[in-house]
Amino acid sequence: MRDAVIVDAVRTPIGRRGGALADVHPADLSAHVLTALAARSGIDPQLVDDVVWGCVSQTGEQAGNVARTAVLAAGWPESVPGTTLTRACGSSQQAVSFAAATVMSGQYDVVVAGGVEMMTRVPMGSASRNGEHFPASVLDRYGVEGFSQGTGAEMMAEKWGLSRTALDEYSLRSHELADAATAAGAFEAQLVPIAGLTQDEGIRRGGTLESLGTLRTVFKENGVIHAGNSSQISDGAGALLITTSEYAASRGWTPIARIHTAVVAGDDPVIMLTGPIAATAKALTRAGLGIDDIGAFEVNEAFAPVPMAWQIETGAAADRLNPLGGAIAVGHPLGGSGAILMARLAHHMRDNGIRYGLQTMCEAGGLANATILELL
Repeated sequence: MRDAVIVDAVRTPIGRRGGALADVHPADLSAHVLTALAARSGIDPQLVDDVVWGCVSQTGEQAGNVARTAVLAAGWPESVPGTTLTRACGSSQQAVSFAAATVMSGQYDVVVAGGVEMMTRVPMGSASRNGEHFPASVLDRYGVEGFSQGTGAEMMAEKWGLSRTALDEYSLRSHELADAATAAGAFEAQLVPIAGLTQDEGIRRGGTLESLGTLRTVFKENGVIHAGNSSQISDGAGALLITTSEYAASRGWTPIARIHTAVVAGDDPVIMLTGPIAATAKALTRAGLGIDDIGAFEVNEAFAPVPMAWQIETGAAADRLNPLGGAIAVGHPLGGSGAILMARLAHHMRDNGIRYGLQTMCEAGGLANATILELL
């Protein structure tokens, strides 16, 4: 039976909004990781059956199938196709799932999966006017005037009894772990510097509960969610080379990990951010594994309550949750985040001899992907 393996995974450093990557076109940023992936693996791009690319705000410079534009910007042969998809924040994690499915089925032999989001150049929400894509039938079904991830984060904090102090302590942990991982060189093997940026730009050093306490809450008066315990608006891209074990062996490649299990789950679209809890349970059941079998978890830090509530519900060990920090510290470039997180997870597993790793992320509409990797 055919399988799906990750031969290599690369990513750009994540840039802050208006930061070092602000002048880079999204297709050029995507082309940069495509070029790096080909150079590192030695693959002839002619052999790539498809480039499957995640991108959320498919408008402006990210419109018109940015995957195909990136292929051309990379100078790859015109025969290499590309397709762009969205599953909100999980877009490039879904790209990996689709890539795995196509190589396992025998339709393709080699796929590059990844994604991009340049939130500086294509601001979040610019694809449509607020609320326009929700018809009255959906709003009436849930008795709401609209859907908001920020409001969902406030609801999660209330439901799981998470205080502002606890959320802020978690946020400081994210920055401290990201800073320590950067200093230790944990990301060097996956990063492909660009525009003079050699490491994730958003990490803040020396933060305190007192400094976070001065920030105004955004979504609810006297609430708990503010800019300091939420993911940063960012720019970035990531890419993974996916094939079968058999094909990898024929090319002399040594894969990092096997895509063991990949699922997607739906949950309450009003609270919206609880999907990773359901997706994790679904993935573990399908894989025949328990929570303690997983040696590392990447749970996207869209807002601090997301990984915190997830940990409470799953019982995962605290030291295995986002051990390299997360999006609160380094940023969340939407359509690129799934590929970026998977590059982080795969390299962390290889560097530390971790057999199983699990990645999951909340997505608009109450969705969530979960993917289990197995070290090879």
